[in-house]
Amino acid sequence: MSNINFINEKKEVVAATGANLRQKAIENGVGIYKIFGKMMNCSGCGQCGTCAVEILDGIENLSSPTEAENRLLRKKPANFRLACQTLVNGSVDVVTKP
Repeated sequence: MSNINFINEKKEVVAATGANLRQKAIENGVGIYKIFGKMMNCSGCGQCGTCAVEILDGIENLSSPTEAENRLLRKKPANFRLACQTLVNGSVDVVTKP
């Protein structure tokens, strides 16, 4: 089991190892999209980049970045990830809508 701590929302979620970060956020009422992203997102296919989150702690507990993340986040800091492409394998602190 893994703990996902959503910093802005002050919400901690328990997830099974290997859970998708975007899906756990949605299941627990955590908004990961800004206004444009709410209307124009790719539904978790790794094509738009609107679900970008910042990882404050525990980045080593996440799956390796995918090719889609490397392409869409190439101008962002190294601790940014696409929630839809990220699998959680341990405790992590997440900032939504960075």
